[in-house]
Amino acid sequence: MDEIKELGASRQGNIHCLTIVGQIEGHQVLPEDTKSTKYEHVLPLIAAIEESSEVQGLLILLNTMGGDVEAGLAIAELIAGMKKPNVSLVLGGGHSIGVPLAVAAQKSMIAPSAAMTIHPVRLNGVVIGVPQTYNYFARIQERIVRFVTDHSSISREEYLRLMTNTDELANDVGSVIYGDEAVGKGLIDQIGTLADALAYLHDRIGAEADA
Repeated sequence: MDEIKELGASRQGNIHCLTIVGQIEGHQVLPEDTKSTKYEHVLPLIAAIEESSEVQGLLILLNTMGGDVEAGLAIAELIAGMKKPNVSLVLGGGHSIGVPLAVAAQKSMIAPSAAMTIHPVRLNGVVIGVPQTYNYFARIQERIVRFVTDHSSISREEYLRLMTNTDELANDVGSVIYGDEAVGKGLIDQIGTLADALAYLHDRIGAEADA
């Protein structure tokens, strides 16, 4: 539990609150004025929560702005592998890698006013225009598509359509979908508030205690 306390995350009762906001920072260090979630801090924290005898559930609050794809997928995979009750709540926006993070939880919720931005993988900096580079992009993209469709109810065809849409974003390819639409397409489980997310966790915790 010392590891959890040192990172300053807040808890209510036996539920731990993990916030993943801004950009996901991986091995490439972001500027100091950029609000970011550092994956090397989040990974051991999730492992500590899963092993803790005191923490009974995990509430994941998401408001992301993209970031390192590999780091985001690493966090998402760790969340998806948890047995301890967990729920994600998208607030404000779930941009790019925020989508796999949202659907990784056992239950995903989205605030009515929140949005999710879906677009193809992009890399910053110098890109070498050779077949190997395009193959690398395609393989990363496939990993994201497979993860999202495996952990939600959206079809592969619909997710790819949203990702490659050219009619919505002025200077980009992709789509922005809001609360009700995200639920209607099967990407997110339900519209929810903080109270709804906590109620889900308390129900799961109670059910496990009675089992």
